[in-house]
Amino acid sequence: MRILNLAAYLFATLERVADWRAPVLERCRSLDLRGTVLLAPEGINLFVAGEPEAARAFVDYLRRDPLFEGKFANLRCKESYSETQPFNRMLVRLKREIITMKMPAIQPGLGRAPSVDAHTLKAWLDRGHDDAGRPVVMLDTRNAFEVDVGTFDNAIDYRIERFSEFPAAVEAHRADLEGKTVVSFCTGGIRCEKAAIHMKAVGIEHVYQLEGGILKYFEEAGGAHYRGECFVFDQRTALNPRLEPTATTQCFACRAVVTPEAQRSPLYVAGQHCPACHPQREGARTARAA
Repeated sequence: MRILNLAAYLFATLERVADWRAPVLERCRSLDLRGTVLLAPEGINLFVAGEPEAARAFVDYLRRDPLFEGKFANLRCKESYSETQPFNRMLVRLKREIITMKMPAIQPGLGRAPSVDAHTLKAWLDRGHDDAGRPVVMLDTRNAFEVDVGTFDNAIDYRIERFSEFPAAVEAHRADLEGKTVVSFCTGGIRCEKAAIHMKAVGIEHVYQLEGGILKYFEEAGGAHYRGECFVFDQRTALNPRLEPTATTQCFACRAVVTPEAQRSPLYVAGQHCPACHPQREGARTARAA
């Protein structure tokens, strides 16, 4: 597989993101990369893909170019490969937050929450408790449709539709977390890092973020204690624990996740509709409502 896919984020206090947009976009285009780079006062979040040498050259540019004043020197990437380019175009966007939580007091650039690496987490899950003997609770911070593609065994899932709903969901269920070690996780680490900082801020003890998210866990620990696949926001749709693209796809019409089983349904026509949005299903739903 010749296309290298890089996912990375870094929380850092940035003041000149508007000045950086054009040179970053130009560098990506000169390297024939595609994907998305988000720049915000709280940091950078990127998903880019291209020839391996070009993709790594871009990361080296972010880490070393004087333009960025050393802000991205500690940027770390998660790597996976694909047969084809998973992105249609190259975008560099300016945002208020690189991941929207709508909690201005949460500033990861001023200090991270405690983290746990993949090998340590696997050991905890193997034993059923952490090094202090506390039971370990896995808390999925992703949206409901992502969780449905795959998650850790017995993970807490608040069925949120967007990350900004997470603080209210935690407050409504915080009693369930008392006396336990809580490990928040997401695809690549960015949401679970903010989630862990928020939980610490509201007084929940023994909170960790999974370093590097599910993708890093797959890379270092495989699929132990995980069921299903991991949804990714590109044309690959989902990756297995070997970081390989799977047969899972998204509906062209409604963007619902369509499993291989659902693709065998007569209600699924690639590029037109799936069982979730097929006209027959909508008609049946309307009839039942009437």
